[in-house]
Amino acid sequence: LHGIEFIDSYVFNKAEYIRFNSTVGRYVGYTELGLKNAEAWNKGPQLGQEQGELERFCKRNADLD
Repeated sequence: LHGIEFIDSYVFNKAEYIRFNSTVGRYVGYTELGLKNAEAWNKGPQLGQEQGELERFCKRNADLD
């Protein structure tokens, strides 16, 4: 199961402002608000929760796809 990537994007008004990418392993902000949120979320419990999603959801369901 190499090459599986989990991406969680947050979009408002058709513009992506923050994204978690399991390959990068952290949140990345794309707007002023996104940068502030990414900085805070990378220091908080949200980061650990997102990192667990690759194991919990993606790898378990890879065989179904």
